[in-house]
Amino acid sequence: MRIIVGISGGIAAYKIPFLIRLLKKNGADVKCIMTPSAKDFISPLVLSTLSNNPVGIDFWNKETGVWNNHVQYGEWADLLVIAPATANTISKMATGACDNLLLATYLSMRQKTLLVPAMDLDMYQHPTVKRNFEQLSSDGLHILPAESGELASGLFGEGRMAEPEMILKKIQEILDVKPLLLGKTILITAGPTHEAIDPVRFIGNNSSGKMGFALAKRALNLGAKVKLICGPTTCVLEHDSLEIIPVITADEMLFNVQAHWSTSDIGIFSAAVADYKPAKMEVEKIKKSDAPLQLTLVKNPDIVQWASNNKSAKQLTVGFALETNNESENALTKLLNKKMDIVILNSLNEKGAGFEKDTNKITIFDSKGATKIFNLKQKSEVAIDIFDHIIEYSK
Repeated sequence: MRIIVGISGGIAAYKIPFLIRLLKKNGADVKCIMTPSAKDFISPLVLSTLSNNPVGIDFWNKETGVWNNHVQYGEWADLLVIAPATANTISKMATGACDNLLLATYLSMRQKTLLVPAMDLDMYQHPTVKRNFEQLSSDGLHILPAESGELASGLFGEGRMAEPEMILKKIQEILDVKPLLLGKTILITAGPTHEAIDPVRFIGNNSSGKMGFALAKRALNLGAKVKLICGPTTCVLEHDSLEIIPVITADEMLFNVQAHWSTSDIGIFSAAVADYKPAKMEVEKIKKSDAPLQLTLVKNPDIVQWASNNKSAKQLTVGFALETNNESENALTKLLNKKMDIVILNSLNEKGAGFEKDTNKITIFDSKGATKIFNLKQKSEVAIDIFDHIIEYSK
């Protein structure tokens, strides 16, 4: 894919580096064109570094003496994506105005254009903006509607630019590019398990399920069907290709993994399964007393071990190792002993990593001997790194 990303002057421009990264990860060649006002929201240096191409801003680059040829841009690209598309840029496009390099490139495009609007909710609903959308749609443009959410004004409503993953999906749809995991079924476990002591108490941990849900979202964006078996969590995700199977205990999680494993291509076992459970659940609430309380614990089933022992030659198992000491050694031992293909190490010693956080820092080990160390990132970005490795490992 040869994609031009056109950036106009809106706060949503902060999402564009993530879009460029997704495009590059999916094999696209990316060039960026900014309107002059877009420089107030994002640095051309950032866009140039991520895209590995110079950024077009003005018709004439006075520093290099290079003429930015809008005709050549229009001939080169398979698709022009304008994101964020502000009300001002949309109005100029609808009327054929041509006072910057981006608009000149739009008028020179021989292929398709995708418009990704972003503006405040009253602007988005204004009759003139709606008329401009209708005009551009009749001109043959593809328009990815804005989403509802929190806006820069502090208001909440329609006008928020679509997320980079949704933009990528729309680009693939327009260009008829098959996502990398199309036709695959991914089984993912997420969240904690709760092992009952009595009707009101349980043994558990602080896992939020955020990493598992980020992995599920990434798999869906890559075209896969996802079966997400999750313990108690407040995370929410909806998708036509997603089946969420809620469970509470490790035994319930194992039962559902066993039920769905044979129809899955990849298993990612990110759930923080309780290692032990009470040997007996009390029927009535245990009353507090001065006497010491003793619990007899028994070992829970090892879910990833079961999956590895029962996988076909075409299936992959991916597990997680949360460690506090001898981290790499313990992760590699887990990879070997549980016969996994890939293990993801995260350390509770790393600031910003671990349970309930939005970020994570991982190291990936695989059975082919590869080791990859990553910096602290948002869990959505960590999910991208994990699937990049899975796809590369599968080749």
